[in-house]
Amino acid sequence: MSYTLFISDLHLDPARPEHLAALERLLEEHAGKTDALYVLGDLFEAWIGDDDDAPFNRQAIDAFRRFSDAGSALYFMHGNRDFLLGEQFAAQCGGQLLDEGTVVDLYGTRALLMHGDSLCTLDTAYQQFRALARNPQWQQAMLAKPLEERRAIAQGMRMQSQGNNANKAENIMDVTPEEVVRVMNEAGVKHLIHGHTHRPAVHEVPLSGGTGTRWVLGDWGDLSWWIIADDQGLRLESKEISE
Repeated sequence: MSYTLFISDLHLDPARPEHLAALERLLEEHAGKTDALYVLGDLFEAWIGDDDDAPFNRQAIDAFRRFSDAGSALYFMHGNRDFLLGEQFAAQCGGQLLDEGTVVDLYGTRALLMHGDSLCTLDTAYQQFRALARNPQWQQAMLAKPLEERRAIAQGMRMQSQGNNANKAENIMDVTPEEVVRVMNEAGVKHLIHGHTHRPAVHEVPLSGGTGTRWVLGDWGDLSWWIIADDQGLRLESKEISE
C-alpha cells in the first residue's frame, strides 16, 4: 500500500531523550515502506546551525539517514524554533528542505503544507520576530557567532518566548480563520496540513469553492502525532510515547 506520513513539533531536546527514541522507532517502522515523510517544522526545540555537531544532533541525523537510505523520500520545513536548519542538515539526513506553503499531490488530493506560525496573524509581536528571523542577513549574522554564544542566545530566546506566551490570550496564539481561508483559496486546495499550535484536530474550512479541511498535527509530549495519507484519504493518529 502506498502512503505518506507527516509529523511536526517534536521539539527534540537532550533533556527529553524519550522523544528521540520514539522518532527512531517511527523511522525504523516505516523505512522503505512509506513513499515519503514530511517534517513540518520544530523538529528541534532549538537549532543553532548545521555546524552544531553535538552527539544528540548526530543521533537524530543518523536515524533520518537510515530512513532515507532505505528508499523513502524525506522532506523538512522550517518551524519557529529551527529556522536555522540548512541545506547541510537536510543533505546529511538524505532529505531536502521545502518552502513554507508547498503544495503536494497526495494520491490525487492536493494539499497545502505549512508549519503554521504564519497563520497566527493576530500575534503581531511574534510576526515581527518571524520576519526578522527569516531575514537572510540576520541569519548570516547569527551563524557567524561562536557556537557557545549561539547556545546562550537560543536559551534566552526560549525563556523569553515562554514568558511572552504565558501572557497572551488563547485566540492570539491560534491561527486566524480568515488567513486560513485566504491561503487555501490562493493555493486552490481543499486540504491544509500544519502544526505549530499544539492543538491537534481536524477542522472544516468554508472556502470559495466549497468546504475544505484543515489538519492540525499535535506536538510530541506524552503522545506522538502523525498524519497518514493514502488513496483512501487522510487520517490523524497518535500513540503513547512510552509504548
